[in-house]
Amino acid sequence: MTERERWDAIVIGSGLGGLTCAAYLCAIGKRTLVLEAHYVAGGNSQAFRRQIRDRQYEFDVGVHYIGECGPDGLITQMLNGLGLAERIVFRPLDPDGYSTLYFPGLTFRVPASWDRYRTRLLDTFPEEKEPLGKVVDVLRQVAEQGRRFQRGELALEDMAGEAPLFLQWGLRPVTDLFAEHGISEAASAVLLGEQGDYAVRPSKTPTALAAGLTDHYMRGAFYPEGGGQAMAGRLVEAIRAYGGEVRTRAPVKRVRVEGGRAVGVELEKTGAELDAPIVVSNADLKRTVLELVGEEHFAAETVERVRGFRMSLPLFAVYAGLDVDLVAEGLPNTNHWLWGSTDIEGIYAQVEDGQLPDENLAYVTVTSLRDPESRHIAPEGYTNLQVMTLVPHDYDVWNVERGPAEGGRYHRDPEYRRRKTDLMEELLETAERVVPGLREHTHWKEAATPVTQERFTHSTGGTSYGIEYATDQMGPARIGYTTDVEGLFLCGASTPAGHGIANVMFSGLRAAEAATGADLRRAVLAGEVLGDRGLLPALTDAWDAWRESH
Repeated sequence: MTERERWDAIVIGSGLGGLTCAAYLCAIGKRTLVLEAHYVAGGNSQAFRRQIRDRQYEFDVGVHYIGECGPDGLITQMLNGLGLAERIVFRPLDPDGYSTLYFPGLTFRVPASWDRYRTRLLDTFPEEKEPLGKVVDVLRQVAEQGRRFQRGELALEDMAGEAPLFLQWGLRPVTDLFAEHGISEAASAVLLGEQGDYAVRPSKTPTALAAGLTDHYMRGAFYPEGGGQAMAGRLVEAIRAYGGEVRTRAPVKRVRVEGGRAVGVELEKTGAELDAPIVVSNADLKRTVLELVGEEHFAAETVERVRGFRMSLPLFAVYAGLDVDLVAEGLPNTNHWLWGSTDIEGIYAQVEDGQLPDENLAYVTVTSLRDPESRHIAPEGYTNLQVMTLVPHDYDVWNVERGPAEGGRYHRDPEYRRRKTDLMEELLETAERVVPGLREHTHWKEAATPVTQERFTHSTGGTSYGIEYATDQMGPARIGYTTDVEGLFLCGASTPAGHGIANVMFSGLRAAEAATGADLRRAVLAGEVLGDRGLLPALTDAWDAWRESH
């Protein structure tokens, strides 16, 4: 008889939150198993490869640019705590314009500096100098106070004295702040020009979220050398080196609960039961509570809250390979945000009403510019490019009745394919505004709908961002890292930390804290290295993050 598997902890899902949690659990001596349904670990940080005749591309799913990667950045500190800081190189985007915003009659380059950002805004809107300056100052202070609170430098009881602006504005809609100071629709749109990164309509966007996103990049915007998969690969490497294991193609059927506490999991394919006194779910929040665990194990109030949470708007992505070298042509290393209108609220109303965007938003990123020396991103002389937009929640948009997580089939449906192709072509046409002749040079293209996202991550509604980070669904309104079920913990985009690479990694750290009682945040932010670097394998040029993540 085969001996029953027993672990100190089991983590369900291998997004960066789950991998960070597992790596820290392993680093402090907890033998931890990560179970991933997909064939490659990484969640939204993963990449996929395409062999186009004799040429190979590697496309990022969700990592396009990130902040907090400087010496004192949160991502750097969390990697350092695992002994990984020197094993991931972050390449900066253009510091004088890491993002370029395009509105009708207006182009604005966003610099990575609060002072330069403020100056450029006031130069762009000189007639609004005084009120706009006050708005930027409030955003900066709200962001700085919120950052101190996140890092544990500011206790909740001290907020009134040390973070008055955060208390005054942080939880209120950012549109209230704009209205209070009477700034124009155009100036408001520029301040929110990158808000596709969180996909919340302005009137529901907490000022703390808008301020925090801008602040996230004010110390630099970066891209990890080797892409998002490099971050996942290094975390997988650390988990294995520190005594844990990562298994792909291992979907979990249910979390086993006995006597009111989690005791392990049951695997879907084999029916095998694995034991562990700690279970951490990095899976979709709604599926965790309502399916993997079962609502009967939670308080009725918790179940009602989870059922009532709204999901963030999902994304549609186009992946293109170009037979031209845009790196050699000297294009700036910037994000391109193309808005069809300064009425961002109206754009969200359209999408939330079930309508596909009509050139209202397109995000264009040239991955080859991010990491020009990568041997995987694109063949020499070719370019890897992506275009994305927000789309409605409703799967009727794609002629799909049931999502793939519920067993729905869609991929071969002619109408599904037609609608996907039509939107792909529209976005490529829009992208030609910043990359002239793009379609003429496209020798490979494919697209991913929210249905695709659900297929690979089982996220409710196919969203990449978890539950919507709106004023009524943020902070304490969310389910925390501990749950009603003893021994069951949560991490990921739907926890109080929120979505985004730094935040989901931070959620993994906080979940590991909750599961063990260890003060990991203090240790990590103080610069302690909890992982034993001596156990990590030697660095080699042949290391392949994508293969490491299998």
